[in-house]
Amino acid sequence: MVAAVDGVDLRVERGEMLGYIGPNGAGKSTTLKMLTGVLMPSAGEARVCGLSPVPQRTRLARRIGVVFGQRSQLWWDLPLRDSFDLLRHIYRVPADDHAGRLRRCRSLLDLDEFLDTPVRQLSLGQRMRGELTAALLHGPEVLFLDEPTIGLDVVSKQAVRSFLAELGGRGDTTLVLTTHDLADIERLCRRLVVIDHGRVVHDGSIEALHARYGSRRRVVVDLDDPVSSFAGATVEAEGRRLVFSIDGSAAQVIAGLAGLPGLRDIAIVEPDIEEVVARLYLSPGAP
Repeated sequence: MVAAVDGVDLRVERGEMLGYIGPNGAGKSTTLKMLTGVLMPSAGEARVCGLSPVPQRTRLARRIGVVFGQRSQLWWDLPLRDSFDLLRHIYRVPADDHAGRLRRCRSLLDLDEFLDTPVRQLSLGQRMRGELTAALLHGPEVLFLDEPTIGLDVVSKQAVRSFLAELGGRGDTTLVLTTHDLADIERLCRRLVVIDHGRVVHDGSIEALHARYGSRRRVVVDLDDPVSSFAGATVEAEGRRLVFSIDGSAAQVIAGLAGLPGLRDIAIVEPDIEEVVARLYLSPGAP
């Protein structure tokens, strides 16, 4: 028997935006399925909005929204507008409340141009915007997002991220986000939980993750003429470019570069969270 989730102990506060990440098979989707009432945990307890997800699944469904990047809650052959109307009746949402939420989603997600298009004719980006709207029309307290930007182009990803950032910024909807696209986490979540082999290996800020696993900032310097070396911090020479790897403040390095002949540009590059997570998995203490 495989323990898909093993001793995960989390408390997520109202209005929090939580990033929940890990490699394939880590237990992310299993966790979400238990929290949404799809799977019954074999041990322990899960509560969402004060409810037990499986025994009280019908009551819970009215208080949560779910978006799975590779699953749809829309009617394939119906215009998008009709799917939204059907969901209003399924969730028994008052007409005025439904209209107000739909109006807001139409504005923020630019839905109007394809509201009357059958779902099967929508692009992936358009469908995902429809899925987000469908998950929010009944006013959920918690929104679970499983790979919401998977397969989207750059423009569609930006639209989805901007919408979720605006939604989370209001503070009245809790967001739990699982994704392999770490840019989603960096853009949206202050708190990051990393899970591996069903166990939590990090719970804290992205900054704390960087500090814990020794990621470094880089100072990138462009020069007029190529150089082969430079005395100072750890540095890579790439033709007309010097790349410094530093811990902590970049001020000392930048001050030392101020008088460098032929200096064209200096940029500070923050560490990539993907690199940091890779360090976590490769560290001796990782499961």
